[in-house]
Amino acid sequence: MKTFPNKLTKKVDQRKESSALRKLSEQNNLVDFSSNDYLGFASSSIIFDRSHQLLIEKKIYQNGATGSRLLSGNHKLYTKTEKILADFHNTEASLIFNSGYDANVGFFSSVPQRGDLIFYDELIHASIRDGIQMSNAKAYKFAHNDLENLRWHIERSRNINNNDKEIYVVTESVFSMDGDSPDLKGFVDFCESNGYYLVVDEAHATGILGEKGVGLLQQLGLENQVFARINTFGKALGCHGAVILGSEKLKGFLVNFARSFIYTTGLPPHSLATIQSAYQELQSTTEIEKLHQNIQFFNKKIETTNLKSRFIESNSAIHCCIVSGNENVKNIATKIKELGFDVKPILSPTVPKGKERLRFCLHSFNSKEEISEVLELLATFVSK
Repeated sequence: MKTFPNKLTKKVDQRKESSALRKLSEQNNLVDFSSNDYLGFASSSIIFDRSHQLLIEKKIYQNGATGSRLLSGNHKLYTKTEKILADFHNTEASLIFNSGYDANVGFFSSVPQRGDLIFYDELIHASIRDGIQMSNAKAYKFAHNDLENLRWHIERSRNINNNDKEIYVVTESVFSMDGDSPDLKGFVDFCESNGYYLVVDEAHATGILGEKGVGLLQQLGLENQVFARINTFGKALGCHGAVILGSEKLKGFLVNFARSFIYTTGLPPHSLATIQSAYQELQSTTEIEKLHQNIQFFNKKIETTNLKSRFIESNSAIHCCIVSGNENVKNIATKIKELGFDVKPILSPTVPKGKERLRFCLHSFNSKEEISEVLELLATFVSK
């Protein structure tokens, strides 16, 4: 057998040299400032027990879906769950995918057609970029949250000789690596007035923003003015899977052409039961309010610790302290970890070189004392 390919070895070595090599780590018992479990739903015994009871009541004793949804895997919980999601998110139709990655890859690889144009925020999630790369449409990035830059790029593209082209504009309601949000009303108005199709990923807004966690678009009353929304369940909902929200026509198209939907085994019944139970919990939980209290406290604390200038402005659950250099940010993260707090360093090339950062994910279960202590430690380390 041949040794490991030289080209692959070189790529790994390059990552090591730039202090950017990724490794899997074990779960720990540190104070959690790193997970996406914003509301603590992932470990909720209420949701766990409710999901189990739902399956018992429906007499569903099945571990797997048995096949893709177009073959044998479209079990009866799918129809009920998609109806719940469509009603909750005030949309005509919903289609569940196995993950947010599958949803974005499936949508962007199939919906924009050859000759169409995609304009995407430069900080868009990797799953969207991967889907765009698989598309036959041409794609251009615009400056982060910059509507005028988007306008300029679209105007510049008008010399493309294609009268049949459609234009898709892609952004997120809360960006995963900055925690900030675009002017969604401005984007909606711009796209509506020009006949463009706006697509918004709400992964880090679902369960957090809006009444009962409906998301930022619904909070702003804009949900019916976008072409598609991608909402995921692996963050605040604490379970697994994702949904694309839109029209019945869009759902029918995706069922026929989204390869990540067509050619994969469906989610098992237990996953669908957990999604239903998590959404039911959103109706009455006090965790969303606790989370927002912690966000407000965190923002006040970075002022009193003189850290505000280092943080990207955010009113979401994601807060990022810029610490330039992979080695620098890893060293500070290690020191904080040694003192009991799990804060992850985000390295280049995940973020641009020079914009490396410590990413603080806030949760409803973080105490004010924990927030105060970790920020006071951070202030000590970055001042050295």
